[in-house]
Amino acid sequence: MLQLERQQKILDYLKENRKATTNELSELLGVSTTTIRTDLNQMDKEKLLTKTHGGAIYKDKTHDMTDLTSRAYLFHDRALENKEAKEEIANEAIKLVSDHMCIFLDASSTAYTLGMKLSGFTELTVITNGINLALELKDIPGVTVILTGGIVTSASASIEGLLGVDLLKKIHTDIAFVSARGFSVEDGLTDFSIYEADLKRMCIKASAKTVALVDHTKFDTTSISSYASLDDINMVITDSGISPETADIYEKAGTDIVISGI
Repeated sequence: MLQLERQQKILDYLKENRKATTNELSELLGVSTTTIRTDLNQMDKEKLLTKTHGGAIYKDKTHDMTDLTSRAYLFHDRALENKEAKEEIANEAIKLVSDHMCIFLDASSTAYTLGMKLSGFTELTVITNGINLALELKDIPGVTVILTGGIVTSASASIEGLLGVDLLKKIHTDIAFVSARGFSVEDGLTDFSIYEADLKRMCIKASAKTVALVDHTKFDTTSISSYASLDDINMVITDSGISPETADIYEKAGTDIVISGI
């Protein structure tokens, strides 16, 4: 369960029951009491609820949805969209990761899904501009997390801009895992945010290999800012929903298309 899903369930439970203990929420959501305490501390700071000794109580204002929505609604929306496709892609992408690697994961919900599968590795370094991803990975043994510098955007829970450009110039990554709002033969990988596109462009330059994580709905679509041409991409991993005809077009254009489960 994604962190935002879990926190929304906590809010829903508090709205109905007015209060809850840490143990109740732990049993309800199937996670440790430590995880629940972390959630409650964060949500209390953001005034989504009132933390008490041993639990939390409902904050009787309009904060139950609006604050959570304004903080990360767009990321939450994307995380739930095409969820099965993202799982397929992540299951294929994880095969490329091995011990002692340094990888880049962007702030996309697809990269987040991949990040949730990174337990069990030794000396794995993850560079990311995804705030939610960094928070989830920080407690995984064997994983070192490096956040890029920049401007925090609350809605997408990402860090944008090139304030961390000096860091990126000094770091070499083995694989850059990137997603996109659109992917086409003509424009390559495109994103809605020009700032995030700039950041991804820098990360691709610093990486030995670029792997695009693109579900079938993104093919033949274009967004505002292009950050990688087909020549910049070593591999595109997509889900089983892609049509053979579409896959064939991109393969003939020189793209290595890997379809999950095939």
